[in-house]
Amino acid sequence: MINRGARAAADNPVVTKGWRLGHAANGVVHVLIGWIALQVAFGSGGGEQASASGALQTLAGTPGGAVLLWIALVGFALLGFWEIVSAVLGTDTKDRVKDGAKGVAHLVLAGLTLQVVTGSGGGGGGTQSMTAQLMAQPAGRVLVALVGLGAIAVGGYHLVKGWRKKFLRDLRETPPSWVVHAGRAGYVARGVAVIILGGLFVAAAAAADPERAEGLDGALMTLREAPFGKVLLALVALGFVAFGVYSFGRARYARGV
Repeated sequence: MINRGARAAADNPVVTKGWRLGHAANGVVHVLIGWIALQVAFGSGGGEQASASGALQTLAGTPGGAVLLWIALVGFALLGFWEIVSAVLGTDTKDRVKDGAKGVAHLVLAGLTLQVVTGSGGGGGGTQSMTAQLMAQPAGRVLVALVGLGAIAVGGYHLVKGWRKKFLRDLRETPPSWVVHAGRAGYVARGVAVIILGGLFVAAAAAADPERAEGLDGALMTLREAPFGKVLLALVALGFVAFGVYSFGRARYARGV
């Protein structure tokens, strides 16, 4: 009965169109993250964070941004719901865990979008404050290190998924070449950024210093300070733009439940 109800929900035209809208909204967010990161790479950033929150704040400041944010909110919510349903209906344990995790992530992104569009979002320092709270718990440094190692594993998965073009399994038919090239560059770039992010968490745990744990914007700034960092950051930024372009293609070619 549960699976039958989940199947009916997944096949609902509103949900079907909604999760495709969610992929498109995800594309907008990644293009904006890439644009902000490019500004950071060349020292022309205006203080925006190269993160989902920063991208949504940038979108909010554009003409018609509030309307676009409400549309994105609906898309993220329905995409997250659809992915949770996919986890319920799935038969492979690994795929069910992956779909469930993505569903939760997109529902969180929907909540973040709601905060931005209603003006109830908090200030910066969220990653550091959460890390400090986690580190204050029993075995907190171990927990922070595990978060970092988990992020490194996810980043490595994205990197391999992009390089080997495993993302094609998520698409229902052979897509145009621009979708393939954009997906490959995008997944590799996201993988690099998340690996650096995980490394910052591990470093914070090793030094017992929550301030070393940064969000995505901090990871990109760390990359900028590396040898040839501006060039590397520019490449990663272009990769985020490419992932946004891929997300637009995925909105059209994504495989259903």
